[in-house]
This record gives sequence, C-alpha cells and structure tokens, in this order.
Amino acid sequence: MAAQRSVASGGVVWRGTHARVEVALVHRPRYDDWSLPKGKVHDGELAIAAAVREVGEELGAATMPSRRLGSVRYTVDGMRKDVTFWAMRYRGGSFTPSAEVDEVRWLRVADARELARYDTDRVVLDEFAEMPPPDAVVMLLRHAKAGKRADWDGPDLQRPLDDTGRAQALALVPFLSCFGIDRVISATPARCVQTVEPFAKGAGVAVEVDATFDDEVFVEAPSAALTGLLSLAKPGHVALVCSQGITIPALIDRIAGGIVDSDTRKGAAWVLSLVDGDIVDVDYYDDPAERRSVES
Repeated sequence: MAAQRSVASGGVVWRGTHARVEVALVHRPRYDDWSLPKGKVHDGELAIAAAVREVGEELGAATMPSRRLGSVRYTVDGMRKDVTFWAMRYRGGSFTPSAEVDEVRWLRVADARELARYDTDRVVLDEFAEMPPPDAVVMLLRHAKAGKRADWDGPDLQRPLDDTGRAQALALVPFLSCFGIDRVISATPARCVQTVEPFAKGAGVAVEVDATFDDEVFVEAPSAALTGLLSLAKPGHVALVCSQGITIPALIDRIAGGIVDSDTRKGAAWVLSLVDGDIVDVDYYDDPAERRSVES
C-alpha cells in the first residue's frame, strides 16, 4: 500500500548583512527538536502562501521571500512528507512562545547545521549557503487573459481583460501578497494595468504606468527594458512589473538564456532574486489559479 502524502512549506529566514548572516531555527517542545520553521499546506492554499503563513505563525515574523530552495522528502509513521522551502529575508516582528514553538535561535549557518536535528534541514541550509542571500526581488508578471485581438474593435492598447482574465487577476492577489511588494509598474496596455489593479488596491500601492515595458517599445529598444528592470532592484524592497508576451520571455532569455525555458503563460510570473544588483536566481510560477489545485 502506498504511503499517504502530506505537503508542507517552510523557510530559511535570514537577517543581517552578507558579512554576517544569521538564520532562524525553532524549538518544538512536542518533539524536543530544533528545525527550520515549516508547516502543512492547507487545502486550496498555495505553497508559497503556506510558507509565509507558517513562518509568520512560528516566528511572529514578517518576511520577504525570494529564491525557492527546493524540496525535501521523508517519511514519518508511514506518511510521506514533501516540504518546499524558500529563502526569506526577515523584515521584523515579535516572537511569542507557544505550545508549538517555545524558543527561537538566530545562528550562523554553520552553527544552525550543528543544532538542527534532521539531515533534511541541513540539506536545505547547504542549498541556502551556496550563494549570498538575495537582498532585493523584482517580479515579472504577464498580463491575464484578454480575449482575441481580432474580436476587439477598438485600439489594442485599450483591449480589456475578459471574464477569465478578471478571475485570474483576482486569483493573483493572494499570490502577490506573499512577497511584500512595495512598488507596482505596468506596461501601457489596459490589460496589463487591470491585471495588477486588484492587488495594488488591496496593498495600497499606486500602479505606475511605464511604456518602457510595452511590447512595441521593447522591440525598438530592448536594452532600455532590461536597464529599467534592473534599476528597480533596491535592497530590502520588492518591485512588480506587469508586461506582455514578447517582452517578458525576451527579458528572461537575456537574463537566464539557456538555463530556463522562457515561455510565460498569461497570469504567470517570474521572481528574480538579486544580490548587489546582480540576478542570482530566477523562479517561474504558473497561473496561481491552476497552481492552487495542483499543490493542495
């Protein structure tokens, strides 16, 4: 009989500077162990949302997720557990001891490896330590669905989201809310602006319209879009750019050509992790409305 499966998420939460990085381990009195903060993904919940929630509950911490560290798998009492981790910058908070977690320790990575009970946590810590922790995040989001151009009588810049696209824009809100976005930039087309409006309204962030990220402008001046994108990387901040089907794949090809497939579905996003202005990692997230059903 196949083992039952449990899906969980967690984070390597870090603070400090690149010269001295500390990560958080939590003590669970039930097991008397030290481990990375993590927890079960609820039904219908995105894995990244579960990671942010669990870290928030266990550490009392606000975080800035960046690069996805990968997954570990193990079996406990006949149940297979799959746990995905993210690197998360600590942005503040207040820890309150509970029955689940009664102590938190901030340690250098080498010391955390020594204290952690489980080999799987050490694997994740080793992956985290392979490069300096990202200090800035820039997200690239392709606009949601807007029907067919041939079916729209007006100027293409004014072509709006269709019913499916509006549903995608709403489904993006909990996903985008995980990253601590504090700046939202959109290409000129109405479908781009409408894709990020629900999130921006809820987050209290203005939508800045920048034609640099329009497909037509990109074809004429591709270097300007890349320069503009990199200029958005500010330590401790997260910027979101919503653009189109020519610009985004082309930018990904320039950033990570030959490493990842740059194909980008409508409503999908790329998370670019940066260190001192240099891109060190690129993660792709499919349309969250579809990812939610896969991850639950």
